[in-house]
Amino acid sequence: MFSYFKSSGKISQVYTIAFYNLENLFDTKNDPNTLDDDFTPKGKKNWNNYRYKNKIRKLGNVIAQLGTERSFHAPAIVGVVEVENLSVLNDLVVSKNLKNHNYGIVHYDSPDERGIDVALLYKKELFELLHSETFPLYLEGKRGVRDYTRDVLLVKGNLNGELVYVLVNHWPSRRSGEDLTEAKRIKAAELVVSIVEKITTESDNAKIIIMGDFNDNPSNISVKKHLVNDTFYNPMERLINTGNGTLNHQKTWHLFDQIIFSKNFFNIEEKKHSFKYAEVFDKHFLKEWNGKYKGNPFRTYIGKWYQGGFSDHFPVYVYLKRN
Repeated sequence: MFSYFKSSGKISQVYTIAFYNLENLFDTKNDPNTLDDDFTPKGKKNWNNYRYKNKIRKLGNVIAQLGTERSFHAPAIVGVVEVENLSVLNDLVVSKNLKNHNYGIVHYDSPDERGIDVALLYKKELFELLHSETFPLYLEGKRGVRDYTRDVLLVKGNLNGELVYVLVNHWPSRRSGEDLTEAKRIKAAELVVSIVEKITTESDNAKIIIMGDFNDNPSNISVKKHLVNDTFYNPMERLINTGNGTLNHQKTWHLFDQIIFSKNFFNIEEKKHSFKYAEVFDKHFLKEWNGKYKGNPFRTYIGKWYQGGFSDHFPVYVYLKRN
């Protein structure tokens, strides 16, 4: 199923779908309703306007490049996570490298305690927004108290005239331990499956893209057994098997950032999109260049120490060809 381009250079009618964890894209203002105090001028990280604008500029530069080795266009669709609010997304899409690409934004505030949300950016001349909504993930912590986390975002629209559905995810983290938190990510997978069932009730041959930071690898049971069924294909499974990763934890590479497709993206039909290729965007400039973290994603902070980098994740992207 995995398909490669047979020639070098850019190809007409090729479009990029991307996903990027932006790692704590906070503004500098204190929101009394969320735990964002660290990312304020008086907070532990001394987060100020210069650092904020520097991060915005750098992230915009990365997004503008995704897929342009093969496509004439900046990404048609970009799912993003770890964004504080609509304001930071507005600043991102009008930043130096994105302002001429005319990106629209789909964003809702999630109940996450830190105030981080999921969102979708779309290139307006390539994607027509038809509908969007969010689905809350209900989790219980200790003593039956609700554990607030990110919603799943569903976006419906026409990509070059073809109807597609996109689900953007940011599943619960492993912070308390992989095994202890696994059940939460299985719950997230079950929620996504229920949304897919809702979509297929509306359209039994719907083209569906599931993307996100799943905080699990393609081989973990939340993804492989509870999410990817016979009607879906996960190209990221092959990537991690060849040593690719999007983040590094304790000298181990993981590929938590994934883009998964319904298998009807392999159908070659006139004026329809088919899957061609998947990749991790891990260019040299996105990496730590020396020291014990050499080769890891060049991040904004290591602990409380400001590094001035991009994110602790590499973005991922796929190519679709319009036949």
